[in-house]
Formats: sequence, structure tokens, C-alpha cells
Amino acid sequence: MRHAELLELGLRKFEIERLVRRGHLQHAHGRYVAGSLDRRIAVIACAQSAHPRSVISHFSAAELTGLRVWSDRDARPSADVWLTCEPGPRRNLRRADVVLRRAGLTETDLDLRHGLWITSAARTTVDIARELPFREAVVTVDHALARSVSRSELDAVLARQYQWPGVAKARAVVAFADPRAESALESYARATFAERGLPSAILQAQFWDGDHWLTDRVDLWWPEFRTIGEADGLEKFEAPTASERRWRLRRAFERDQRLADRGLELVHFGWEDAVLRPDALVQRFRAAFQRGSRRTDPAPTWRTAA
Repeated sequence: MRHAELLELGLRKFEIERLVRRGHLQHAHGRYVAGSLDRRIAVIACAQSAHPRSVISHFSAAELTGLRVWSDRDARPSADVWLTCEPGPRRNLRRADVVLRRAGLTETDLDLRHGLWITSAARTTVDIARELPFREAVVTVDHALARSVSRSELDAVLARQYQWPGVAKARAVVAFADPRAESALESYARATFAERGLPSAILQAQFWDGDHWLTDRVDLWWPEFRTIGEADGLEKFEAPTASERRWRLRRAFERDQRLADRGLELVHFGWEDAVLRPDALVQRFRAAFQRGSRRTDPAPTWRTAA
């Protein structure tokens, strides 16, 4: 509600201020909402209310639904709240606190979350893919496919957005995306490798040890070069206790040894490698490819994990 509407209900100015101080009301974008509402949802809801007939979209819709977005805020357009509204006499609005895009919306583009109208998962995914650079957009589309969004749903949105700004890039991202990528780092690295001319890798491969399939999966596998790539984000080794962290590290070391015993090249990399030193990382892989391709012993038996 607006300040004037609260006054019409009989509240006085000092009473409204006291309710805000005590946390019974929250204030954002010129609107007031209940203090019990999650702060971030409150901010988004107030922004939407300040722009009638708008729908929460893009990065704000992703935030409300948990859709993965490239986490470096310097790498994506920054704003407090993103909204979409049907075309009208006014133009797009872009401020530090709100971005309002005017674009067509169909019934299938809409979803209801937390009592708020937001763009559907497929529409949100394509909108973000149109906004972000290729590598960052792959992070979101991989995650959307891994969750519940189908390629046919994304293709339908792309078809409706024919000739919209950025749609050609979004189409390329959707074609490249792979739901088997299990982390943002894997997604980002795959796109980085593709842009620098490395051949495509198999995701989530398992190996046969002679008696059974090893339970451990590898992130990236190039069978023609007998090379494995492991995306080592910190979350792999995060644990509530020091003993648990040590166990995870020990398990990773033992697995690496099992893979090395099979004559495989193994390249570990982290965010710093993929983001800050991508050319050096690509050279590491090319060197591993050369070493692996020279081996003459039998290649291991492998399969793509279910």
C-alpha cells in the first residue's frame, strides 16, 4: 500500500513510522508491506506494485525460484528488481533500483509464486540467455534443463521471441546447453572451452574396474585423448566439520590415484583458472591431450552415468 492509503485507513504518520521501526511494516519503492514477509520478497513485491500490470522477470524471477545465475555481479546487468510489462506508450525503464522491460507476454509465460506473478521458468531462462554473454548464459540454461524445463519449452519461447534483441545468442546457448552439468563451474568452463576451440567433452562418465562400475563420476571426459577434467569448486569439499572435510579430500585423492592407475590424464581446475586464466587452462588441456593420445595401452571401458 502507498503512504496515502495507510493514512486513509486512519493511521497517522508517526504511527506508520513506529510500525516500520518495530518491524511490523516494511517500506520499499514507495510501498508498504507486512513486516512478516521475507525482506527480499518484500522489496520485489513493492517494486512490482509500483509498476502496475508488471510481472517479475529476468534475474528477479530467477532469484525467487532458485534458478542458477552467474554469481559475479560485475558480469551481469545489475539492478535491484527486474520487471516486464506489456508494450505501451511508455518506453523501457532502467534505473539502479528497477529495470522495466516492455515486451509481449502470453499466458504460458506466467507463473504464480509467493502470491506474485512472475515469468515462467522457460521464459525466465530465455530472457536471461538474451541478456547475458554466452558463457554466463550457459550456467542458467544448463541448470534450467537439469531442473524441470524441457528443450521444447525453451524452443517455444524462442519461437515467440523471433527477432527480439539477443535471441540469436539465446538460441545458440540453448543448443549448446547440457543438463548433466552439475555445477556453475562446469557450465562456465564448457562454454569457455568451446569458445577457444577445444573439442566437446562427455559429461559425468563412469569407468569399469574389471569387476564393477566405479561409483565415482568424472565431470568432463575426452575419450579420444584419455583425458579427464575435474571442476573443483569449493562446494565439493565444504563440510560441517574438519574431519568430514579431511575425509572428502582423502576420498578425492584416492579416486585420482585409481584414475591415474588406468593411464588417464587428469586436469583439475577451479574458478580462478576458468575465469581469470582461461588461456592457460586451455593450454593445460591441450598438453594433456597430447600426452594421452600418445599412449598405446588399452583404453578403459567407460559409460555415461545415468
